[in-house]
Amino acid sequence: MSLQGYLSIVLHAHLPFIRHPEYPDFLEEDWLFEAMTETYIPLLRMMRRLTDDNIRWRLTMSMTPPLCEMLSDPLLQERYARHLDKLEELAQKQKIAKQGTPFHDAAASAAYELSETKRLFNEEWHRQIVPVFKQFQDEGSLEIITCGATHGFLPLMATDEARRAQISIAVANYKKHFGRAPRGIWLPECAFVPGIDAILAENNIHFFILESHGLTQSNPPARYGTFRPVVTSSGVAAFARDLESSRQVWSAEIGYPGHPDYREFYRDLGYDLPYAEVKPYLHSDGIRRNTGLKFHRITGKLPLDRKEPYVPRWAADRAAEHAGNFLFNRQAQCRYLKEVLGTTPHITAPYDAELYGHWWYEGPQFLEMLMRKSACDQDEIQMITPSEYLEIETVHQEVTPCLSSWGANGFFEVWLNDGNDWIYPHLHCAEEHMVELTRRFPDADGLLKRALNQAARELLLAQASDWAFIITTNTSVEYAEKRTRDHISRFNGIYQQIVENRLEPEWIAELEWKDSIFQEIDYHAYAPVNHEPNAGAVYISK
Repeated sequence: MSLQGYLSIVLHAHLPFIRHPEYPDFLEEDWLFEAMTETYIPLLRMMRRLTDDNIRWRLTMSMTPPLCEMLSDPLLQERYARHLDKLEELAQKQKIAKQGTPFHDAAASAAYELSETKRLFNEEWHRQIVPVFKQFQDEGSLEIITCGATHGFLPLMATDEARRAQISIAVANYKKHFGRAPRGIWLPECAFVPGIDAILAENNIHFFILESHGLTQSNPPARYGTFRPVVTSSGVAAFARDLESSRQVWSAEIGYPGHPDYREFYRDLGYDLPYAEVKPYLHSDGIRRNTGLKFHRITGKLPLDRKEPYVPRWAADRAAEHAGNFLFNRQAQCRYLKEVLGTTPHITAPYDAELYGHWWYEGPQFLEMLMRKSACDQDEIQMITPSEYLEIETVHQEVTPCLSSWGANGFFEVWLNDGNDWIYPHLHCAEEHMVELTRRFPDADGLLKRALNQAARELLLAQASDWAFIITTNTSVEYAEKRTRDHISRFNGIYQQIVENRLEPEWIAELEWKDSIFQEIDYHAYAPVNHEPNAGAVYISK
């Protein structure tokens, strides 16, 4: 059968910048270590297997600037290596302890996977995984897109200068890590208001990812809904999320990750083992927490103490089955859409990257089987990156997408509500002060330049949308509030020292050591910029 449609899988890989050199270990750094072990490295291993087998595959990933900075940081690399040593040691002990029990296959599989992860990270990749992602992009199978510099929620910023700084600093950081300019961007939290597209165009960004109702409620209405990208008046393309493909993965009722054969996320050895056995592998505070080693399967809607042993081969079979089902549904969807719309549809399927591996352990296996089946078993669906699609299809409807975000109810309330609205007056004041400083000191050098650059870092770190999100979800609230207050306080301190001409070199150096993100930063990002046409603009039909 002839081509019926295109499919772009887009994974959003992001974590806030968490690095605490002032402590020997820090609990929240584990967020990065867990994602490396369970998502980023498994995805790289998947990409290698596909490439080694000469499978045509396509995947799009955002890798946000904070994530790239953490993955490239020697301190965090060293701490992750130590974390991996302890985890692999525990897994090897459990492999022996579980011999002759129904849990042996799960324990042996975990020990093998961790051993291979440790070998790749230390010996083959020399602790540098960003260049491995870059290699797959350079080979043409992976498209890496950027995000806001610190995942700042752009529509809730008070000044255009702050929005521009989030984008231009992100672009500069992307160039540092990947040796080229980004073609696309995942807007932080998919949050859009008209005008943001003009800033993207100034930075020569060709496309962005949008929540579904950004197009279904656009002006004028997008004639193909979410099934073809549109362009804005700035010439930047918008790809909107397809609800049906998302629902098959995310839905609590019908989503694949809830199948009984998959690994149970909430049953962990950190709580199952006798305390004396697990204590050496806990943080220095000795409190029981998840280790990442999980030997039970979901089983069904049962209490955790009634979960049954995890069987890796059953889970692998189920991942292959679900990949086939997902592909079958996309084929049927595209056949129907092509007939109804009279055009070859494009389906954009965006997800948080951490769903694949961290929350859904078998997620990378599912993606690998999807890529293999797509390449070898059919010719109706072509997996493609957004950039490749824009090279094939160059004429698009011009619309103005509506104000939108993802998250509950789709209109910002996760990031602006009674619990976190206290953040924004402080952020807005800091934005205005940063712009003021940039205008007052256009040619700073020496210590003053360092202080201005550090002020920009502190503002960017305070703007991370993660803090407002964490407060809303009521998870690590104390940490999120402290991070917000700390960065605002540090920014205000630098501002006062600059305007009062009393800079303290030792304090500035301490902040540079603690908050070391973006060594390449230039505070002039907060100065007004000239509008330039977007070299990546596509042709427009109205």
